[in-house]
Amino acid sequence: MNNLQVHTLDTAPEASQPLLQNSIKNFGSVPSLHGVMAESPVVLEAYQMLHKWFQESSFDADELTVVWQTINVEHECHYCVPAHAAIAKMMKVDDALTSALRHRQPMPNAKLQALHDTTLLIVRNRGRVDEADITSFYAAGYTQKHLLEVVLGLAQKVMSNYINHLADTPVDDRFAAFVE
Repeated sequence: MNNLQVHTLDTAPEASQPLLQNSIKNFGSVPSLHGVMAESPVVLEAYQMLHKWFQESSFDADELTVVWQTINVEHECHYCVPAHAAIAKMMKVDDALTSALRHRQPMPNAKLQALHDTTLLIVRNRGRVDEADITSFYAAGYTQKHLLEVVLGLAQKVMSNYINHLADTPVDDRFAAFVE
């Protein structure tokens, strides 16, 4: 599409090489997305930090998956939807939850549905969510902290989803089994 290069450890700018080493340590190899981001070391570092911080948020594995996949599916990201299906599998998230997210079906419980709905409202309305919807989110058991952490997850996903659209990032072999 835009001829964005998917760098390897050997072709990446020098400042990106330690960041790609980090990717290898965490993922076993350089994910194609990280290879694209390596063109700009600050972009790759920002993405890695957002990913780390979102995983350190107060969300559990199911909730992380709901936020990530709600955004990925809404943004129609050809790379992140299968990548996060694979990640969900590694995190031992129930396949039924992953499938429901991918196919825009109801969540398995009211709390995850509230998280999904609120995340979707934040994405679609660019952060403008009615007070009644926020009250429903809180009534489901979430807090202001969770609301802010959804935005953290969105920041991470905007970077990856948009860059994948620009680069038409090739899906890694390890995620290929999760493409539908």
